[in-house]
Amino acid sequence: MKIKLTDDAIGDLEAGMSFYEEKRNGLGGYFRDCLTSDISSLTIFAGIHNQIDGSFYTLSNRFPFVIWYRIQKPYVVVFAVLDGRAEPDENARIVRSRT
Repeated sequence: MKIKLTDDAIGDLEAGMSFYEEKRNGLGGYFRDCLTSDISSLTIFAGIHNQIDGSFYTLSNRFPFVIWYRIQKPYVVVFAVLDGRAEPDENARIVRSRT
């Protein structure tokens, strides 16, 4: 399957990258590379993860981020990339608003 990122997911990635880049020079790029790899793995592993209300989610391997996606063949549509340390109710609200 092919990967498609929504504008919201791209915005989430850019915000995460900016956050980590402010912490340490180069860390934002490392964040981007790690999350890009995690998202790319969905071409193989999409659909095996837990799901809530029809949306799948998986954890990043290196950072405390949750990747939310739906399968809309022939695409895996990533619609949110959220900080797993954030308030759970806030993340749930964001996921509901984007589905």
